Amino acid sequence: MLLQDKKIAIVGAGPAGLTLARLLQMKDANVKVYERDLNRNVRVQGSTLDLHEGTGLEAIQRAGLLGEFYKNHRPAASKMLLVDSSLNIKFDDHNFADVTAETRPEIDRAPLRDMLLNSLFSETVVWDSHFVGMEKRGNGWQLHFKNGTSAYADLVIAADGANSKIRPYISDLKPIYSGVTLIEGNIYEAEKNSPKLFEFANGGKVMAFDNEQFIGYGSKGDGSIMFVACFKCPENWLRESGIDFKDKAQVLAFFKKEFAGWSAEWHEFLTNDEVYFTPRPQYYFPFNQIWETQENLTMIGDSAHRMPPFAGEGANVAMQDSFELAEVLTSGKFRDIKTAIAHFEKDMVARGAAATQETMENTERMFSETALEQMVSFFNSVPDSIY
Repeated sequence: MLLQDKKIAIVGAGPAGLTLARLLQMKDANVKVYERDLNRNVRVQGSTLDLHEGTGLEAIQRAGLLGEFYKNHRPAASKMLLVDSSLNIKFDDHNFADVTAETRPEIDRAPLRDMLLNSLFSETVVWDSHFVGMEKRGNGWQLHFKNGTSAYADLVIAADGANSKIRPYISDLKPIYSGVTLIEGNIYEAEKNSPKLFEFANGGKVMAFDNEQFIGYGSKGDGSIMFVACFKCPENWLRESGIDFKDKAQVLAFFKKEFAGWSAEWHEFLTNDEVYFTPRPQYYFPFNQIWETQENLTMIGDSAHRMPPFAGEGANVAMQDSFELAEVLTSGKFRDIKTAIAHFEKDMVARGAAATQETMENTERMFSETALEQMVSFFNSVPDSIY
């Protein structure tokens, strides 16, 4: 096997990194996952994931975890309302009685992470390991972490997300600003802290469109809500706005100005005591990425093909990266690791470009003057089992 007697370091314990670790351990590879979080009990933020056939769900199947997935899935989380800025309902699919894991394979990020962590050997994940740099050492790399520790690996795989610190060791190609920035908010104990909007969602998700802007939110199994308020603005808006996103009054003032004309009912998200905001300008990598393959370093997921979240492809493509990379490294079809990685990267870039193009087309549709009409028309025309 190409990985015999090799030490493998995966940086990042998101869905892609953990899936890859599981698949490699199933082939007896020596894997460590280095994660910046202090421990596994840190809150896992982010929206509920819809795992797709052939990508995310295929990764779970290959990892031998479909049974665990079915124990933790939340298919009803995909039930959706499309509304305007005044919360007038234009599309409602809450009446489907036969929603199942097979028709709508949705899962929250926290149980997905737990499921993957539990499948790994003990001490596979090295917590509190915030990557800060690395240098070549022999045929491999010496990795350094913020806590002062270091580790050697023969093969390093970047799975550290959209702001990857390892990607610059592979490519100097910069991401492109999409023209859209989102403000993410997380509300814990949402039934108490945002009762009206929590009830309105009815256990599912809400997507609101108006004035080339978008607000979306969904309830999660732990009782929290994640919402995003998205708008078009210049790339330097965040830097020049001067907004302190820890100051709820400043965020509310921004919302009233930027989303003028939207119903005051949305303010419930912005004025409760348990909301935490994170601004996120949205970037994507060019479709025609190219870099020189290395024999001891590669990348997967958002590190390789960052894209906005407006088509639900990011996590799915990332998890496909995991099983495709595991396959080339363990199948015995390639003469050496560099050849295997080159084959993987060529296919990965093409897959990532296709997903990014689809995402950017959907982004244009969602932030157009006729976004609500287009989205209602789309969901009225497709089978209920695909969303």
